[in-house]
Amino acid sequence: MKETLKRIGAARIEAAFDVAQFATVLAQLPADSSGLRLRKIEGLADLIGPKSHPHRIASELLGNVAQPVRAILFDKTADKNWTLGWHQDRTIAVAERIDVPGYGPWTIKQGIVHVEPPFELIEHMVTLRMHLDPVDVRNGPLRIAPGSHRLGRITEDQYAEVLASRGEAICLANGGDIWVYATSILHASSAVEGRQSRRVLQVDYSIGNPATPLVWAGVL
Repeated sequence: MKETLKRIGAARIEAAFDVAQFATVLAQLPADSSGLRLRKIEGLADLIGPKSHPHRIASELLGNVAQPVRAILFDKTADKNWTLGWHQDRTIAVAERIDVPGYGPWTIKQGIVHVEPPFELIEHMVTLRMHLDPVDVRNGPLRIAPGSHRLGRITEDQYAEVLASRGEAICLANGGDIWVYATSILHASSAVEGRQSRRVLQVDYSIGNPATPLVWAGVL
């Protein structure tokens, strides 16, 4: 898996978690949100914390003890539908805004302070997407540009060139599968077709810290 992640930037781990356990914990959350940023949710530590399988996967891939630094529950349905264009994830969630050289711009997302850090920090993170529902080609799968995680920060006007040279891979999944990818990879997703649900718990893990005095917003 390490070699696949290094070469392609993403890897699928089949039957990696108990969907029923995840669904029980996440059932306490509002059902009308398409994307919910999670912090201090009862039972979340059992799902993604230090004793969990996802946490062990992240630590193994990063080569050190990882920590979850952002968690988002996506619930894409025909009624809560969207298309996500090609992009890199470039922001992190921090406890408060403290201006530090190299960090910015700043945004607030669902009450949580976000900032774009130096891209090197993003390059030392991994993202785990835990699929609660099956994902076929019609159910809004993740799409990636293989190997693009090795290209550094990619500007929007470079996307077409990168896609032409790297191509596109579609990340299909069964319920209980995890797709792990380099947080810096160029990726996108389509809208769902039909009446299927596509619930994904997406968690960013890091072994590093933002520049002092910034600290992570915290998840657990």
